[in-house]
Amino acid sequence: MGIPSLIDSEECDRMCTYKIIGNVQLGENVTIGDYVIIGILPKGYEEGDIATKIGNDSIIRSHTSIYAGNRIGRNFQTGHGVRIREFNQIGDNVSVGTNTVIEHHVKIEDNVRIHSQAFIPEYCIIKKNAWIGPRVVLTNAKYPRYPGVKENLVGVVVEENAKIGANATILPGIRIGKNALVGAGSVVTKDVPDNVVVAGNPAKFLKYADEISY
Repeated sequence: MGIPSLIDSEECDRMCTYKIIGNVQLGENVTIGDYVIIGILPKGYEEGDIATKIGNDSIIRSHTSIYAGNRIGRNFQTGHGVRIREFNQIGDNVSVGTNTVIEHHVKIEDNVRIHSQAFIPEYCIIKKNAWIGPRVVLTNAKYPRYPGVKENLVGVVVEENAKIGANATILPGIRIGKNALVGAGSVVTKDVPDNVVVAGNPAKFLKYADEISY
């Protein structure tokens, strides 16, 4: 069902099977499924401290949770059970598949497709027209649980029109170049240049992207 651009949280509690918390600004023709929560406050913040914005013509499917402080463009779509933490920037025409988790301070540009059960941790950047396959894992902690690790997280950068195949794992701070293709199940330990295909564990150069027959 569509809802107005602004809605009072108490009125929503009476009328809806979803929950809107605090300062949430919804565009026109936004559809929200059952048991969705939008505007969850991160630790240390109070209601009204930070705004959450979701653009026109978006579809938020059931059991999705979106924290406060997100800036999301138009024609955004989630699958069921998506989790999106706070303070992300998400562009127009972005699709996030079922049970995917996006942590905080992530930047996702326009026309990105993220498939089901992917994991996108803090400080990753996914640029225009990139494609992330199902169960892809991006990482940002080189030495988990070591002293100071939280202060030294480095996200993955996925450049424009890059594609990462299903079940691939990308190590912290890696850059996936423009138009590059990472094969399914790969473990990427080094930067991937523009316009190449890599695969394997560790991932290695196979060919140039323009050599793919289709």
